[in-house]
Amino acid sequence: MSLNTITNQTIALAGLSQACLLVQQLATAGKADSVAIETSINSILKIDSDSVLDIYGKLSDLKPGLEQLEKQLISKTIADPEQARYAASLVFLEKQLSNRPEMLTKISTGISIAQAQSENFGILHENVLANLGDLYHSTISTLQPRIMVNGEQEYLAQPNTVNKIRALLLAGIRATMLWRQCGGARWKFLFFRKKLQNEIKFLLTQIG
Repeated sequence: MSLNTITNQTIALAGLSQACLLVQQLATAGKADSVAIETSINSILKIDSDSVLDIYGKLSDLKPGLEQLEKQLISKTIADPEQARYAASLVFLEKQLSNRPEMLTKISTGISIAQAQSENFGILHENVLANLGDLYHSTISTLQPRIMVNGEQEYLAQPNTVNKIRALLLAGIRATMLWRQCGGARWKFLFFRKKLQNEIKFLLTQIG
């Protein structure tokens, strides 16, 4: 079965939107939905999957991302400029990453270690988050331009929150990579806007 479908592209974009939403919530409020965080971070660890949806688990676990993506698409102006900036930066950085095989290898090795840790401790354990946070910091964060996360200093000074944010940015890179693998491209995002909106509506009705 071809990966190149509007459904798969929409699911991947929802994964990207969810990661950006959670980064913003953690940075500004210090907390976010734990199920949504686990869904996003688990997508990094799911390397071999039967389908695109399988990477995220259940469609309902992507509801925040689908709803956020819908808001951004139906708005005549940018509904949330901060989240849009994070998403655009991740798309740009992922393209750079695709030309850096040594960095991709380093990330793959780090993810394998995180997979083993998550089996012992659980996905949201501080050891797993610290490993993924360090992995992002030593790889993606060295590419230019670096993503500057805006928020409250009291939250951005907490190591566990910083690790979650970095891990979620890595999940955003994973979603962007998945989107490209499914035939996603910037011109399609512009010209297939209505198709994406219709697909989001359909997927949200499936959740109920």
